[in-house]
Amino acid sequence: MDDVRPARLSFDELQAESATALPDKEVISLLDLNVDLNLALDLAAPIDLAVAANANVAAPIDAAVAANILSVNSQATSLADQNVVIDQYLSGEAVANAPQNAVVDQSDDVIGDGSTETSGGQDSTGTTGADSTGGSSTGSTSSTGDLANTVAGALDGNLLNVDVKVDLDADLAAPVAGAVAANANVAAPIDAAVAANIASVDSQAVAVADQDAVIVQRLDDVTASATAEQNAEVTQ
Repeated sequence: MDDVRPARLSFDELQAESATALPDKEVISLLDLNVDLNLALDLAAPIDLAVAANANVAAPIDAAVAANILSVNSQATSLADQNVVIDQYLSGEAVANAPQNAVVDQSDDVIGDGSTETSGGQDSTGTTGADSTGGSSTGSTSSTGDLANTVAGALDGNLLNVDVKVDLDADLAAPVAGAVAANANVAAPIDAAVAANIASVDSQAVAVADQDAVIVQRLDDVTASATAEQNAEVTQ
């Protein structure tokens, strides 16, 4: 079986067939991406906070440490003796007021200047100033040459055109009001004694922690008031 290959068409033969040669692959773009992002944000966060507290805090701490480390025939003694008398009395008033009047206006939703511009010599419909009777008109017939130009023009552009336009106008408002009120009596007497013998022979370590704690805590006629009054008017 003979290997018969078809002969290639010449450039003149391609023109006669109304065909157009493809351009070089270096000049063809597969993807044309155009992203136009117009972002307008209005952020508002009025915060109102009030804190009131009545507190009695006591923390007496007593500590004793004794240690024998690598000692022979040694004695370590630790004694922590603590006598604590705590009398806590609260008679008063803690008031915290945080009034807030917040007026937030986020009604301006115009993106850009909003102006329009028309080119000279054209009316609102986009037609030129020539009338329908006086102007010359071109023929509407097409030829094979026009078809070849049309095919060549289609190959001049990109295979895929992506045009993304995003106009985002967001109004965010977060008015926050918080109030905290507390009455507290806190006492933490701590007594500690530590004695240790480490790698010692015939040694004695004694730790004594003796604690006597008397704690009296009173809350009489105590008022803790926290008021966070917020009037927020948000226009979006």
